[in-house]
Amino acid sequence: MVPVAGELDQLREAVRRFRDERDWARFHNPKDLAISVALEAAELLELFQWKDAGEVDRLAKSDAGRARIEEEAADVLILLLSLADRCGFDLPAATERKLAANALKYPVERARGTARKYDEDVER
Repeated sequence: MVPVAGELDQLREAVRRFRDERDWARFHNPKDLAISVALEAAELLELFQWKDAGEVDRLAKSDAGRARIEEEAADVLILLLSLADRCGFDLPAATERKLAANALKYPVERARGTARKYDEDVER
């Protein structure tokens, strides 16, 4: 397991404590957590909407912009950890499995330097 797994376990525990101190577990069902992940991801995406590459770069490099990006990304992570906890799966282990599956779909020799999907023809 990657070293970050322990850190995510600590974060999951902190998120669980925060939830339980507020008696919110009854609201944290898989459907509503999944909806909330999508809503928070949309709030993250909204920060970049209608901006060209230069504007995005300036946003990410500014203290205020980076702080807004961090907040929205943290909301997404909190909700993903909550969803994994509620559904009873290990998010770091699931991520490792997905990376291994993606490595098979996107072998370096076919995927390096291209944004094409794994099932699209790649001409080089």
